[in-house]
Amino acid sequence: MQEYGISELQQKMAAGEVTALDLVNLYLEQIETLDRSGPRLNAVIEINPQALEIAAALDAERLAGRVRGALHGIPILIKDNIDTHDAMQTTAGSLALEGNFAARDSFIVQQMRKAGAIILGKTNLSEWANFRGKNSISGWSSRGGLTRNPYVLDRTACGSSSGSGVAVAANLAVAAVGTETDGSIICPAQTNGIVGIKPTLGLLSRSGIIPIAHSQDTAGPMARTVEDAAILLGAMTGFDNHDPATKLAVKHSLSDYTKFLDVNGLRGARIGVARNMAGSDQRVIKIFEACVGLMRQLGAVIIDPANVPNFNKFRKTEGEALHYEFKADLNKYLASANGQVKSMADVIKFNHENASRVLQYFGQEHMLAAQEKKGLRDQKYRQALAKNLLLARKNGLNAVIQKYKLDALIVPSGGPAWMIDLVNGDAINWDMESTSPSAVAGYPHITVPAGYIFGLPVGISFLGKAWQEPTLLRLAYAFEQASKIRKPPQFLALPEGL
Repeated sequence: MQEYGISELQQKMAAGEVTALDLVNLYLEQIETLDRSGPRLNAVIEINPQALEIAAALDAERLAGRVRGALHGIPILIKDNIDTHDAMQTTAGSLALEGNFAARDSFIVQQMRKAGAIILGKTNLSEWANFRGKNSISGWSSRGGLTRNPYVLDRTACGSSSGSGVAVAANLAVAAVGTETDGSIICPAQTNGIVGIKPTLGLLSRSGIIPIAHSQDTAGPMARTVEDAAILLGAMTGFDNHDPATKLAVKHSLSDYTKFLDVNGLRGARIGVARNMAGSDQRVIKIFEACVGLMRQLGAVIIDPANVPNFNKFRKTEGEALHYEFKADLNKYLASANGQVKSMADVIKFNHENASRVLQYFGQEHMLAAQEKKGLRDQKYRQALAKNLLLARKNGLNAVIQKYKLDALIVPSGGPAWMIDLVNGDAINWDMESTSPSAVAGYPHITVPAGYIFGLPVGISFLGKAWQEPTLLRLAYAFEQASKIRKPPQFLALPEGL
């Protein structure tokens, strides 16, 4: 099936060449062909049984002369930790949450529905957004099974927004929504050769999303192009009185980010190269250098190096703060949810009692550690959080951006996908860092395809200060349009003889 962008599909629907109902049927067929059979990507955990009905209603609106906007009639997939008040469950991939039918839509789903998007289904993920146990397996959940990378099927899809990344790459929907606490949008986006946006904390509401930690959690768009990601981002913004963080975004959020997309957007831009976060993989660095060279040709002023201070000084305290918030935030969510568990203690007990189905590959050490934590007034938590924010913001990203008067920092998003290993878990490369400073600071981060290593995608990241989404989108779009790097996946199996 040919890949189409949002604007192209809107033109086709306006011309009467295709309907929203046609699109839903086409993507459902694609899911059946690639996800349920064929290469068995296993990216979609549940289909919305009302999708065809919703599409027909939106087609009727169009015929009546009402078009809600750029997302009218566009099929979108969302991660299975985002509440929808419909016939679909919200489980974070956990068997412990089977039967959790949300009492209301999450705020971002409300916004997407208002914009005319069709919630086609929900995507698989690393169970509990990859914060259940150590030695975890990205893309695996006890409810959804294992999601595979569409470029090479024995390779990881990364996580935790694994299904969203794979679904977009494999053209199972026009775009998708993921969530991130640290790396969960950026890693699966770059590993699956697509665009991912981790927004400023508070730009998108967190209400109705199964949490890890309120100081870092955010949803974000995942798409094949910067333009589609920008359209989806704008559709999800808005003030939500159930999430006080969105109040900070009122002066900064926009409903249309496409107006910042400029093919000449790198001309005169001051771009800092975060060398100390780039790692030592010479294959990745070679691709990165080519990207830097292209930006220079496009008129960017390159400051090299522009190293980020303290980028690796808060790993331990980040984990400490996340464990405190995980217990407090998840208990709050579960207390009002409709599932069989009402607290983290209940989840731990369920996992233990159903270990053969839930804990067969890795444990629940993060949950056990979180359960032991005291409340959020505990001094140890407050000190850890304060240290994190100081090192990531004032003495981290802010310091280098202000020192060199930068529009953005760039760094490789990551390396090629590692092999799936059900015995040992993820083979994370700690030599390279792109996600933690922005995640801990609550600052925006965009990844765009940068190249390939043995057919496996790698990305380049654009990092900025709070509320700098317009600037990062302008830069990322200019790079994308000049490079045209992305290639659709080929669903390759392991070569014979290896």
